[in-house]
Amino acid sequence: MKLLGSFKFLPRNSVGIDIGTSSLKVVELSRWGSRRTLKNYGEIQASRLYDKPFRTFEKNTLMLSSQDIARGVRAICQEAKIETKEAVFSIPDFSSFFTYFELPAMSKEELPQAVQYEARKHVPLPFAEVTFDWQVIEKPSPGAKTPLKILLVAVPNEVINQYQEIAQGSGLRLSALEAEVFGLIRSFFREEKSPAAVLDIGAQTTTINVVWKGQLRNSHGIDIAGNGFTERISQSLLIDFSKAQELKSQKGLLSPDIVSILSPLIDMIVMEVQNIAQSFEEREGARIEKIVLGGGSARMPGLKEYFEKNLAKEIEILDPFRSLFVPPILEQTLKEMGPSYAVAVGMALRGLE
Repeated sequence: MKLLGSFKFLPRNSVGIDIGTSSLKVVELSRWGSRRTLKNYGEIQASRLYDKPFRTFEKNTLMLSSQDIARGVRAICQEAKIETKEAVFSIPDFSSFFTYFELPAMSKEELPQAVQYEARKHVPLPFAEVTFDWQVIEKPSPGAKTPLKILLVAVPNEVINQYQEIAQGSGLRLSALEAEVFGLIRSFFREEKSPAAVLDIGAQTTTINVVWKGQLRNSHGIDIAGNGFTERISQSLLIDFSKAQELKSQKGLLSPDIVSILSPLIDMIVMEVQNIAQSFEEREGARIEKIVLGGGSARMPGLKEYFEKNLAKEIEILDPFRSLFVPPILEQTLKEMGPSYAVAVGMALRGLE
């Protein structure tokens, strides 16, 4: 099964599905020539099904059964009147294994065998237990003897089997699986020429991804994210989780009290970004000038300004709908919810390639 690159089937419509920690999102797109149009979208919270998340970081797997998640997918498709059956599912970055390595210049025919041989040195699981895919992220000029830079992605077969069960139970045809980060890249970075970093601030983890020339150059996850923010507010102010979530969403860092509570956590993200940016600059000789915020916590009030002040870089909030044709009446709504839908949009775009 392909985990990277273009999927050869070219449907007119495509569905992208993002199974996050706290919510399940579905996006349906249509394509006519180069025009891509939003047809439908929908979301369901994990708490609507059971009092536990869809997945757990500790086990790198799904918390609810495949049948439960399939039921959620079917409910969204029915409510949003989504009829397309070709679907691309996202795999969480923490369930995938990314690695980079270099190989000497060689012919196209020699490359696959060389990659497979080298990959065994980098993948920490038995090869029989994973499916992997790879791509050359920087091709040397013709005749050059410079090394080939390879990006390799490996996913446990157990994870792939789970998604196949979900697709089957949902009545969908699984076109492809892809790590979340590639959906983010596709939904935003197609026009970016300079190095940029995207912070995918989800419910359970924050992933810091460096993208240059349309390619993923670095990906690093940390266990600090939206639910951790909410829990810290809840504990500090002695209020329940739902009230803390409301304060975070409505006041956020515009409240001096919330700033004092959350700044130690957010400063840890800032330090990680600074370290990754410095390492990238030393390795590649190029400077990251822009930080893009995605994920469910990206629009927390005051967060953009906090990062601008502490990172001294241009900060942009990800809007995956900006390159799509959407009903004018929905433009503002879609802009507000855009960061949390970036992965699902990116998956649907994959299905239209």
